[in-house]
Amino acid sequence: MPNSKSFTMTTPIRCLIAEDEPLLAAGLRAELATLWPNLDVVAMVGDGVRAAEQALALQPEVCFLDIRMPGQTGLEAAQALAEDWPEGVPFPLLVFVTAYDQYALQAFEAQAVDYLVKPLDNTRLAACVARLQARLADRAPKADALQQTMLQLRALLGAAPASGTPPRLEVIQAQVGNLVHLVPVADVIYFEAADKYVRVITSEHEYLIRLALKDLLPQLDTQIFWQVHRGTVVQARCIATARRDESGKVFLALRGRSEVLTASRLYAHLFRGM
Repeated sequence: MPNSKSFTMTTPIRCLIAEDEPLLAAGLRAELATLWPNLDVVAMVGDGVRAAEQALALQPEVCFLDIRMPGQTGLEAAQALAEDWPEGVPFPLLVFVTAYDQYALQAFEAQAVDYLVKPLDNTRLAACVARLQARLADRAPKADALQQTMLQLRALLGAAPASGTPPRLEVIQAQVGNLVHLVPVADVIYFEAADKYVRVITSEHEYLIRLALKDLLPQLDTQIFWQVHRGTVVQARCIATARRDESGKVFLALRGRSEVLTASRLYAHLFRGM
């Protein structure tokens, strides 16, 4: 298990590489072996879901995450890590790997997030390794590392440029057998991701629609519907109370429903007294 000790140049460091291009992943691993001999690549995966699963299981000190991967993007995998990372365990240093995109690079630079551009440049990779080593060596006194990562991820997750603003959704068309229910969005208490579907929850009914939550989100008014977890979006006026626990998670009691929802640490900042 990782601990809060200071790392030195000779301390074995564990690393995860998430990259869906096998040749690029192998090349990155080979270059890292030369630049950082004591780096132990404990996992190499090709999709975002497995990246999050393996990182949570192995708890490496460093993760290289490709932005565009099947299942989840590198940012979505990082979001999953930030939400589910165990309390008291140092959060890994994240390096995002991306094809050239000026908007994305500006976003990373603004948040002081490490990134690499494809095709990988050895000089840039060497500079990245030096920064990672310095940050690991100076890590013990920085108890707010996870909070800083949360701030960076919130900014990055909200920084994707719009390719044209989609119209606001007014009615959900939920099909049940041969019947299509027209559900006013204003009646929805919360939406919950369910694999490739989304559960639509009102005060009296539940519906299932064939739509990914990430595709639904741009059609919702973010002032009205708050994302509180990577898989949950709640209508703000339907939240009665928010209770925070010691780990930073927030538990939401709802108006019109008996269940309690969980807001992850990544979105806990939404619930602060005025």
